Amino acid sequence: MNTLDPHTLTGAYATHALGPEERDAFERHLDHCPSCAQESAEFAATLARLGAAEALTPPEALRARVLAALPGIRQEAPPVARTAPTRGRLARHAPKFALAACLALALGAGAVAVQQHHEAESARDRAAALARRQEDVTALLTAPDARTATAATAGGTGTVVWSAARDRAGFLAAGLPAPGPGRTYQLWYDDAGTMRPAGLLPTGTGTLLLTGALDGAAGVGVTLEPAGGSAHPSGAPVLLVPFG
Repeated sequence: MNTLDPHTLTGAYATHALGPEERDAFERHLDHCPSCAQESAEFAATLARLGAAEALTPPEALRARVLAALPGIRQEAPPVARTAPTRGRLARHAPKFALAACLALALGAGAVAVQQHHEAESARDRAAALARRQEDVTALLTAPDARTATAATAGGTGTVVWSAARDRAGFLAAGLPAPGPGRTYQLWYDDAGTMRPAGLLPTGTGTLLLTGALDGAAGVGVTLEPAGGSAHPSGAPVLLVPFG
C-alpha cells in the first residue's frame, strides 16, 4: 500500500487478494473514496454472479443407474415341475450356469467401472477447465486498470469488465430474454463500427471471457444470431456497451 495507488486495488480487494495490512489500509481509503467503494462493490457483485453461474454436475450415483435399469430386466419365469432326469441335467449344468452368471455380472460391473472412469475423467477435465477459467477471470478482475461498464435492455443487463493491460475482457449477462430455439447471443468487439466476433453466450444469464484481444476496441456489442454464430452481425445489437 506504500508503493501502490489505492485506486488500482479495487479488484484485488474484491477477490480477497490483499494482505491484512493492505486490506486494512485500503478499507480506510474506502471511507473517503466513494468511487473506489462503488467499484469494489461492483467487482464483488460480479464475482458473486460468476460463482453462482458456474456449477459442475457430478456423475449420477450407481444406485440411480441400477434403479433406472430395473424396468428393462425380464422377470424370472414361474417354476415348473421337473422330473428326476431334468433335475440331473440341471445339476450337471449348474456350474456352467453359475459361471455364466458370474461372467455376466463381472462384465456388467466392468462396464459400469469403465463408464464411471470416463465420467470421472470428464468431471476432472471440466474442473480443470473451470479452474483455468477462474484464474483468467481473477487475473482480469485484479488487473490494476480493470474497469466495468453496464448497459440495460428488455429487463436485463450486460456488464463488461476489461483491462487494457491484460488485453482481455469479460461479459456478464443478467436477466436477458432467452435467445429462443436455434438462436444464441453473440458477443462482438466494436472496432470503430466494425464488429469482430468475440464469443457465444447461449443463455440470457451467464458469463463469458471474450475471445481475442481488445486491440483498441471501442466497446462490446451483443446480437442475436443462429446457433453456432455468424461471421458478421445479422441484425442491430440488442446491447452495446462502450468502453468508458
